[in-house]
Amino acid sequence: MDEKTGQTNKLEPKLQKIIDQLSELSVLELAELVKALEEKFGVQAMATVPATSGPATTGGEATMTEEKTVFTVVMTNSGSNKINVIKALREIKPDLGLKEAKNMTEKLPAEVLVEVKKEEAETAKKKLEEAGATVELK
Repeated sequence: MDEKTGQTNKLEPKLQKIIDQLSELSVLELAELVKALEEKFGVQAMATVPATSGPATTGGEATMTEEKTVFTVVMTNSGSNKINVIKALREIKPDLGLKEAKNMTEKLPAEVLVEVKKEEAETAKKKLEEAGATVELK
């Protein structure tokens, strides 16, 4: 049983030995190792970053996350005044017909804009919220 995580160790002994050796390396040595492995196997390591609603750094620790620049505008609730929401939808997406806009207010959650710049996403969100809809940026 691992004392730190409280989980039972289910790895082969040779893999556990590698993990134990890696845990003794410094951060710089690990970075060097990752680079060497990328070159050796022709791959690129990508860190997955969980979405957070707070600031990018916590407790004075520096992180290597980049600010998100592309968003999807998702309407989760059209509110009680659907007419205003339909008007806002057609203002945001001029190519949207009346029927399509009405259907979008009824089939929720609905992606209003997909992969747009931050400014455009925030503007669309503001217009829809002013019309009475509930909107999320993803």
